[in-house]
Amino acid sequence: MISKFFAFLDRMKLIDRWALMRNTTVEDVAQHTMQVSIIAHALCVIENTFYGGKLDAEKAAVLALYHESAEVVTGDLPTPVKYYDDDINRAYKNIEHRAEQKLIDTLPKELAGAFTPFVKPDKSSAEYKIVKRADKMSALIKCVEELAVGNKEFEKAYESTRKSLEEVPEKSVKYFLETFIPAYSMSLDYLLD
Repeated sequence: MISKFFAFLDRMKLIDRWALMRNTTVEDVAQHTMQVSIIAHALCVIENTFYGGKLDAEKAAVLALYHESAEVVTGDLPTPVKYYDDDINRAYKNIEHRAEQKLIDTLPKELAGAFTPFVKPDKSSAEYKIVKRADKMSALIKCVEELAVGNKEFEKAYESTRKSLEEVPEKSVKYFLETFIPAYSMSLDYLLD
């Protein structure tokens, strides 16, 4: 049997994000996924190190690697469209679940059990919630980078994304916002200084 699973996932690099926004730098789903994985891992480590958390940082990183996998079937639906109203959101969630199952169905049966928890995760797990925070943090970073080069198209997205992150209960998110986000607007010269 030839499995299409990894060939599908490889197509993440072909799906551009932020389609409704004027971008100075194009970001694809593969780049985004790597960034979310790094941030999810970091948030878990921060939560565990400073705030007594008991999160599995490696599990969060792997969950993040697969968190957009359905988009290789559905494409990237922009957030304002996805959350326009409850009917559209429910319909999209249904499409997303079907796409996730389609991906799982492309695996050899012997491997499906190992990948299903990451492609179709338990959305109530603490690690999945951290991945959602990391996903939002990645969006904030995109806004910071665009604003740093004068792209005012991202002002409102920055404000709403920052506000939503400031309201989450995880202390690791606030720590990341205060400690790491400011550097994302720096040029290479300042980063090396």
